[in-house]
Amino acid sequence: MKTILTILTIALTIGISNAQEKSIYDFKVKDINGETFDLSTLKGKKVMIVNTASKCGLTPQYEQLQSVYEEYGGDDFVIVGFPANNFMSQEPGDEEEIKAFCKKNYGVTFPMMSKISVKGDDMHPLYKFLTQKSMNGHSDNEVQWNFQKYLINEEGELEQVIHPRVKPDSGKIIQWIKG
Repeated sequence: MKTILTILTIALTIGISNAQEKSIYDFKVKDINGETFDLSTLKGKKVMIVNTASKCGLTPQYEQLQSVYEEYGGDDFVIVGFPANNFMSQEPGDEEEIKAFCKKNYGVTFPMMSKISVKGDDMHPLYKFLTQKSMNGHSDNEVQWNFQKYLINEEGELEQVIHPRVKPDSGKIIQWIKG
């Protein structure tokens, strides 16, 4: 019995240790142009990861995202958008349509990635990391809707999950960026 408890304790310790050692830097994704984007290139920056959609009541948040990126983006902070069609088919377009929409309507210049799934059986591995405490060491959470924000610290670790209705230029987010 004592041996089983010791093995279980070691296994749990290794599991917890591995969860805390994993970061967004362990992932490579495709950008909106189909090129590989290695998230490890963001080391040392605070990162806001946000799932986006072009036909959602929250789509005007693109404007605030772009404004925040223009003011704070650079060596210390970046926004990374992930178009997703998981909520009422509100992102039906392909990458070219999404890119054109974002540029024409909101002048988006922050990095946009290829369309992915942020929930369900086909959830992208990055979003599995963001939503599972066993992987991110922070919290279990679900993507509630389009424009949910994940705030990642300079070490690539999840620090905060921000509800979709909280605007990107809210005091809470700006304070985190500046902090």
